[in-house]
Amino acid sequence: MIPQLVTVRVRRSHGRRVRLCVPVVPVALALSPLLLLAVLGGWIACLVCHISPVGALRGAARVLWALPGTRFEMEQGRAAVLVSVR
Repeated sequence: MIPQLVTVRVRRSHGRRVRLCVPVVPVALALSPLLLLAVLGGWIACLVCHISPVGALRGAARVLWALPGTRFEMEQGRAAVLVSVR
């Protein structure tokens, strides 16, 4: 399943918390012209490095499908960042 929502929570050093929910599909649609350029650049890079573009695309799809349920936490001092993919 493709991730639908990415939640980012930031606790700043002065204790204030910020929560940001980013829907994946609308952001992907808004950035689709850039995504097309990125895919074209990746395809050219695969050809230059003699890597199968189909295999690279398959690997990227596996990483994308494994993202739901992933949590990434980073803390330094009194500041912290939590990224959760649903």
